[in-house]
Amino acid sequence: MVEDWDNFLIPYKQAVDELKVKLRGIRAQFLKLDGRSPIEFVTGRVKPVDSIKEKMVRRHISEDRLEEDMEDIAGLRIMCQFVEDIYQVVDLLRKRTDINILEERDYVHNKKPSGYRSYHIIFEYPVQMLNGEKVILAEIQVRTLAMNFWATVEHSLNYKYKGEFPDDLKVRLERSAEAAFKLDEEMSEIRGELQETKGDSSGNDVRKSSDENSDI
Repeated sequence: MVEDWDNFLIPYKQAVDELKVKLRGIRAQFLKLDGRSPIEFVTGRVKPVDSIKEKMVRRHISEDRLEEDMEDIAGLRIMCQFVEDIYQVVDLLRKRTDINILEERDYVHNKKPSGYRSYHIIFEYPVQMLNGEKVILAEIQVRTLAMNFWATVEHSLNYKYKGEFPDDLKVRLERSAEAAFKLDEEMSEIRGELQETKGDSSGNDVRKSSDENSDI
């Protein structure tokens, strides 16, 4: 039984704080080396006690199994500009030695019925406590800015109306989620075309320089 929630949540808060610093450090390194990072920004939170209790009832999780069965008490979100950035970030996370990935759920290309898209990673993370190491479960969600906008609004509406949307509004929400993903795809295509154009221009410059040198 959890008698002191503040004490129970200490390692989860520490994990979120540590991982935010580490992930923001990765972003800073990318910016310094390449001038651009696949990580746009990072947020994190520890699930409020009321939300934990509500989910325990909804998912039939007993208090003595809370640490093993609730994966998102500690949660982080990594926002990206482009869909392809999501998978670059996921590859980076797979290579880390400070987290042990247990499960990956690709809702980016396997969207939920609601239209929700994101990439979820469930992992173990060791926290150094006064009485030794404690390994906790945590979750990272990786998504684009457009996906995050839709998910944030949908979540607030779902909370307000307790998920009881009229059928026509469900359809409109699904359509809006698809529109957000189409925007992501369009922006990726534009980015790709700009990179190709830049590459062609560089190639032309190189060829021109080579031709000029051959005439000397």
